[in-house]
Amino acid sequence: MSDRGVRATGSVVALEPKANGRPETGDPLEKAGSLILEMIGKAASAGDANYQQAVETSRKLSAQLRGAEDRIRELEVEVRRHHDRADRAEKWLYQISVEIEQKFFGRDDSRPSQPPPPQAVSRNQPR
Repeated sequence: MSDRGVRATGSVVALEPKANGRPETGDPLEKAGSLILEMIGKAASAGDANYQQAVETSRKLSAQLRGAEDRIRELEVEVRRHHDRADRAEKWLYQISVEIEQKFFGRDDSRPSQPPPPQAVSRNQPR
């Protein structure tokens, strides 16, 4: 155990702030303490600035993400609409081809007047 605690209490130097807030020019302890406090203040200011920048960046990115999600939903609706239109167009083309074959070529085969289901259409197969 150290004998530091056994020494006389009169050897402890009390650090009281100076009235003018400036360290004595010749005392290295005062200079070091003042410098440390100044560095702590700068570090706290830098930390606050970094925090504020992170919060602002987070807000901007969050807004961009919401915008992107909204746009994705809009595009998904548009894709479904185009897909439905393509299916209807295929049905019309099939019906027209059946009608042409029957009227112009006299074919009266047993082809259904409705096209095959969309799963059988080659559009869904890889090219």
